[in-house]
Amino acid sequence: MDALELLVNRRSASRLAEPAPTGEQLENIIRAGMRAPDHGTLQPWQFFIIEGEGRERFSQTLTEGAVQAGFDEKAIEKARTSPFRAPMIIAVVAKCQQHHKVPQWEQLLSAGCAVMAMQMAALAQGFNGIWRSGPLTDSDVVRQALGCGELDKIVGFLYLGTPQLKTSTTISTPDTAPFVRYF
Repeated sequence: MDALELLVNRRSASRLAEPAPTGEQLENIIRAGMRAPDHGTLQPWQFFIIEGEGRERFSQTLTEGAVQAGFDEKAIEKARTSPFRAPMIIAVVAKCQQHHKVPQWEQLLSAGCAVMAMQMAALAQGFNGIWRSGPLTDSDVVRQALGCGELDKIVGFLYLGTPQLKTSTTISTPDTAPFVRYF
């Protein structure tokens, strides 16, 4: 699949199984993330690879965060089981800093672009994933577990693996007109 076809036909996959990317495949994914637009060359991101037993530890962290946030039992259970939706998760933290030329919002966008680039790199190598966020990205428990500083923001969790369901590699072409204006 060429790059343009990959980009215009991107779709997330939520049902993911083994295998997950490893070795050079995973390294390609991380390197793609690090090529995100980065004003000031700040590299405002940190990637946490969560796999194997790490998914159990992450499950405990999310469960604790959900309990602390006062979630109901159904939401706590969802938090507990979410790390097992895929064989690998990459948690992405925008490591923001005060900078005279690069505002925090640009640093957040840069980390967000890193997530998109990583998902596309996974797709280009035969894997797929889904970018999830939600209220636990603001949980003090989860933020502490991921070493977040005061200005840092968890931009999401990229679930990666091999798609379980075969879906079409093309999607209907959207009408771009409602989204485009010329100035």
